[in-house]
Amino acid sequence: MNTGNRRSVALWLLACCAMVFATLVVGGVTRLTHSGLSIVEWQPLVGALPPLSQGDWQELFAKYQATPEGRQVNSAMSLAEFRGIFWWEYAHRLLGRSIGVVFLLPFLVFVATGRIGRTLAPRLAAIFALGALQGAMGWYMVASGLVEDPRVSQYRLAAHLGLAFLIFGLMFWLALDLLRERARSPAAGPMRSLQRFAAGLAALLFVMVLSGALVAGIHAGLAYNTFPLMNGHFVPPEIFLIEPWPLNFFSNMATVQFDHRMIAWLLAFLVPWFWLRARAVPLARTARLASDFLVLGLALQIGLGIATLLYVVPVALAAAHQAGAMVLFALVLWVNHELRAASPAPAQ
Repeated sequence: MNTGNRRSVALWLLACCAMVFATLVVGGVTRLTHSGLSIVEWQPLVGALPPLSQGDWQELFAKYQATPEGRQVNSAMSLAEFRGIFWWEYAHRLLGRSIGVVFLLPFLVFVATGRIGRTLAPRLAAIFALGALQGAMGWYMVASGLVEDPRVSQYRLAAHLGLAFLIFGLMFWLALDLLRERARSPAAGPMRSLQRFAAGLAALLFVMVLSGALVAGIHAGLAYNTFPLMNGHFVPPEIFLIEPWPLNFFSNMATVQFDHRMIAWLLAFLVPWFWLRARAVPLARTARLASDFLVLGLALQIGLGIATLLYVVPVALAAAHQAGAMVLFALVLWVNHELRAASPAPAQ
């Protein structure tokens, strides 16, 4: 691929990343406003059209009222209130559909015009397949709440969120590859050690994202709204209340929130340590800049998390915290890519 084609494809992938980010934000608000179960059918094509008449609205509202959530939780909801929750879920689904169109059509054009190489095309096709899987996963998640206990499964929520981060990460990494070529020969010595450290941070951040999904899925942020202790305890006494004990890590508010906090504390120690180690290695200016932004991004994200907890999960703060997770994930990927890029700075 020539430089012009590489840049065009990279900018297209970054635009898709921005759309995934927007979908994440809207999806977070959808969850926080309890709007996710307002559309009770999965219609990938027909469902792209919103209600166009009063009769359409009445039909959708009647279907919602027949669900367990409509009967048990929102039995007194008016049609006007239903419209409020409907539009959030509709916007979330519409954004997901739009990503598919914005990804697929340019991809086909790039392939038809020979602007994408043979090795890149299969990887992009695989990302599109993951996007289709993500749509199915979204409905699989919603379906878990259309039962007698109208709560979305935290396991399916974690899978849905984790897949979104995976798709974002693959597109972002490919875009960075196209914009900045990586070194062809493996690094050695301190640089290799730093690369492994950065890879470990990326993996830990992904685990924290999944942990955050569990927190959101069981509403663990509505309990233990104190910091740094959890209602006066470093380790809450209810941490192994559920039997059998492994379920505590997925269904116990105390355990799930404790785990999320511990990962945050671990990152609060490891990321500055990584930054200090990076200062001791001759790096290119962009690699140093990426590591600086990683530290700043983590500080902001932890601050948002603490504020979200102390103010008992207000929508704006919680949505910003979820958005911050994807920004931080992008930063750690940028750091990893820069450490693998060619032309490190010479030792001073």
